[in-house]
Amino acid sequence: MRERTLDLFDAIDHDVAHRPADTIMSPPVWDLGHIAAYEELWLVRRLVGGEARHPQLDATYDAFETPRAVRGDIELLDDTGCRAFLEDVRGRALDALESVDLSPDGPALSANGFVFEMVAQHEAQHTETMLQGLKMLPPGDYRPPRRETSHAAGERPPARGNGAGAPLEVPGGRHVIGTDNGRVALDCERPAHAVEVEPFRIGRRPVTNAEWAEFVADGGYTDESLWSSAGWAWRGTASADSPAYWESDGAGGWLERDYDCIDSVQPERPVCHVTAHEADAFARWAGARLPSEAEWEVAAHHFDAESRPGALDQLDFAPGPCDAEANGAPEQMIGGVWEWTASGFAGYPGFRAFPYAEYAEVFFGGPYRVLRGGSWATQPHAARATFRNWDLPERRQIFAGVRLAWDGSA
Repeated sequence: MRERTLDLFDAIDHDVAHRPADTIMSPPVWDLGHIAAYEELWLVRRLVGGEARHPQLDATYDAFETPRAVRGDIELLDDTGCRAFLEDVRGRALDALESVDLSPDGPALSANGFVFEMVAQHEAQHTETMLQGLKMLPPGDYRPPRRETSHAAGERPPARGNGAGAPLEVPGGRHVIGTDNGRVALDCERPAHAVEVEPFRIGRRPVTNAEWAEFVADGGYTDESLWSSAGWAWRGTASADSPAYWESDGAGGWLERDYDCIDSVQPERPVCHVTAHEADAFARWAGARLPSEAEWEVAAHHFDAESRPGALDQLDFAPGPCDAEANGAPEQMIGGVWEWTASGFAGYPGFRAFPYAEYAEVFFGGPYRVLRGGSWATQPHAARATFRNWDLPERRQIFAGVRLAWDGSA
């Protein structure tokens, strides 16, 4: 994982690394220093009582003490300093690993290796956040280290039909969501608990670019009846008429930018970089709705979605294409694009903040909307059916798309 982090960072020019793409994002060099500070805090200082290497920077690299809007205006460790900090902390963390009790009956922080898993997932989450910010930069400011990919344009025919063909039936009743996995699950995924759901149907795959283009052509962005009041207000303020990174090709079609590449919108890919407001409007246009997060997870478990992940692991730098057939099981519920749900972010019954409230609890009960599934920029060990992501419904920087749901058939 550390090699992945540094490979992504190595492709960033020095001046780009030190400036944020937007006030809602951090300079990439802040993320790098924060990754080191977080690992030191939990694996060195809290776990074994070690000392801080840069105590004067504790507030600088604390996400709540130093909000994103000011991170581009304060003094940070430079590239060399961050790398030295990362290397030093990793050595001390490995020393800690040799001395702590990782047994199931050990201290809560280290039992089953939880704190080491938490720190690894934190780094993975921040590399995804860095990739969001880097995509917001002007074209060409970041040239990603792409690998050869099988997700070539035109590999599959475009999947059309306002919601992924015939939807899949999911039985209602009493289902268990969440988890009691004490090794990898973060606090907001716990505890496992039963929920009652009515029978429902869910799309076989995420909504595609081809389908979204039909929505645009049909006046979806100008039909107020499709939008919530908050969504319509956002659309007007943002002057939105298409997903982020789309632009007209001047001949009735669309171009899309993926970092340094601008090409025709690939119809078979899942649509990406849409807000929850846009997702809601599309669902109404399609005669559907967004799934609740409970429905989403019930479907993921019912169809064993983790056994058929979509694009993950970052190095394609775009979601892979959807299967036009997608017979028998939902496609890309894990990976590809995050999927907006209809649910606000709240704690599960019996929730207990651990090991700190600032990870999730402070966001409960506000305007945040839950997303599920993971994206192409999510690393595999941070992608699972129980994982809960959240963001504000007006945010477009996240690699987010849409999967539709319907009430059960009569």
